[in-house]
Amino acid sequence: MAEFQASGVDSGVVEQRLQRPGLHLRHWPAWLATQRADALARQLRAEVPWKQEAITLYGRRHLLPRLTCWMADPGCGYRYSGLENVLEPWSPAAAQLRQALQELSGWRFNSLLLNRYRDGRDAMGWHADDEPELNPAAPIASLSFGASRDFRLRPRPSPRASGPPPEGYGAATCAPFNVPLHNGDLLLMEAPTQLWWQHAVPRRLRLQQERLNLTFRVVG
Repeated sequence: MAEFQASGVDSGVVEQRLQRPGLHLRHWPAWLATQRADALARQLRAEVPWKQEAITLYGRRHLLPRLTCWMADPGCGYRYSGLENVLEPWSPAAAQLRQALQELSGWRFNSLLLNRYRDGRDAMGWHADDEPELNPAAPIASLSFGASRDFRLRPRPSPRASGPPPEGYGAATCAPFNVPLHNGDLLLMEAPTQLWWQHAVPRRLRLQQERLNLTFRVVG
């Protein structure tokens, strides 16, 4: 990853580990230096075919409160809430970031969901990334650009896992909590987090600045 480090990855960033019963997060604040993160954000805004999709909830169609794009290797489709994402080829910036994250994590990411929050009115509701297309053993690497936003986590009201809960899992030890994500931050959500926890990006109506978020995944 030496070439990418020279282009803006801060090799001196200290990794922070956040753990709860059934939850394992690895957080690198400012994994990308500010100038590099800003340059990549400009490139992503320009080269990604952003679109506003609609999903089906309780039988009704709703526009997503954000812009999205699904990039993936051939055959790596992804569907949620009645939405069949159109597969786009990897853009130059996304491909470069994928290579760096694969070297860091040891996993080969074959797909990427990009979200563009145009301001604080754009948001993401409570959910877990547990669709059947995704490899449940693989981590999800989340990379943030632009405005700082709160990343909220809470135990799942109905955990998907069929086995016994992790030791200590319960209301007393699993209170909801917040991870502020800033420009250039990297968050790695490791298994079995998606089986036991949900996450969300709540609205912040006074916020006028834009945020981009890239979540690298493993389909299959």
